Amino acid sequence: MEAHAAELHAHGDHPPAAHASSRVDARVLGMFLFIASEIMLFGSFFTAYFFVRVVRPTPDWHEIHELPVFVAGVNTAILLTSSATMHWALQSIKRGNRAGLRAGLFLTFCMGLTFLLTQIAEYARIGFAPHDDSFSTVFFCLTGLHGAHVFVGLTLLAFATTRAFRGHFSPEQHLGVEIPGIYWHFVDVMWIVVYTTIYIL
Repeated sequence: MEAHAAELHAHGDHPPAAHASSRVDARVLGMFLFIASEIMLFGSFFTAYFFVRVVRPTPDWHEIHELPVFVAGVNTAILLTSSATMHWALQSIKRGNRAGLRAGLFLTFCMGLTFLLTQIAEYARIGFAPHDDSFSTVFFCLTGLHGAHVFVGLTLLAFATTRAFRGHFSPEQHLGVEIPGIYWHFVDVMWIVVYTTIYIL
């Protein structure tokens, strides 16, 4: 009885931490669950795209609109490279290499920004508008949705990069790099799907 009272007194001001049955950090798990919901969001737009392209008897997408496949391909290479530098940044801080962390995050941010600005420039020269036809609408919805996710990823990277230059991360404490990295890899993989579906198929 006295032991129980002592335990209650010890945790009076600070309740004990909740029991965690999973080995995955709750914040990392939360990011994975968020990404799962985003995959379903993208899936709804891909469903609309294939419905418009396959079900409706309209001319082929590439016969109606001339898309900058080469420019988009270069942009894809830039984004894939940024995924590699993001991985480099995370592995660097896990080894205690702060210089590699800072360089990796900075390069990732720069390449992500280059991708987004190139996408905006493509919109200005694309030659059609979202209201022209159903294909145009789906094109701008899918690429614009991805562009919005790139912007969110850049915001996360900006915070992580700022913290990295202030020396906030260590081999033991690096979730502030890992979580933005998970999101950035998702953005990269999703672009591969968008690029293959819209520009190639």
